Amino acid sequence: MSASVENGSKQLCTFFVENLLFGIDVTRVQEVIRAQAMTPVPLAPAMIQGLINLRGQIVTAIDLRCILQLPQRSDEEPRMNIIVRNDEGAVSFLVDEIGDVVEVDDVSFELPPETLSASSKALIAGVYKLDKELLLLLDTELALQMDGRGSAEGHNHV
Repeated sequence: MSASVENGSKQLCTFFVENLLFGIDVTRVQEVIRAQAMTPVPLAPAMIQGLINLRGQIVTAIDLRCILQLPQRSDEEPRMNIIVRNDEGAVSFLVDEIGDVVEVDDVSFELPPETLSASSKALIAGVYKLDKELLLLLDTELALQMDGRGSAEGHNHV
């Protein structure tokens, strides 16, 4: 599963997008920062909101609302950046609000329900049942491959 699994549990950095609670393994998260000035990228897919300068490092900002096919936020509503490391470097996921770091048990994990659309099921690696809500585990690698229309580049979805 993940390098952060110890004794049947793992820690997830949580965040909200359109009142949905998501989580990413904390070992993937470099940092969390407030809204940053973005430089638009001409002819980029809709999911790419722009580029940010992170202490001299140029980082692509990806809109999770676009990937998840949710309504766009107004420009007056600031978004937060979750900087995630992958094999090619750092990428920023734009989210509505940052949650807490939570520890989840493997016994509370379930695969995504069959009733989800193929594109949603592809992005959600699974669901953790918390006391008062469900925590959706985001597949960050596949989210980076999405084209903003609900399909992964190079992946066929039924």
